[in-house]
Amino acid sequence: MNEGVLAEWLAADGDKVSEGQPLYALESDKSTQEVDAPASGTLRIVATPGETYEVGALLGRIE
Repeated sequence: MNEGVLAEWLAADGDKVSEGQPLYALESDKSTQEVDAPASGTLRIVATPGETYEVGALLGRIE
């Protein structure tokens, strides 16, 4: 997979999230998968749902 569509955020900007908590759903040509938080902290959303992003693009950050 080289790119995917950010289907939806499962947490809101400014939410406290925990490591392992589902953060967003990403759609590819063949499937939709949930991506978990790599760390605990406050979520800061950068990317917009419905847009296509390259693998490795910054979608959000955890502070």
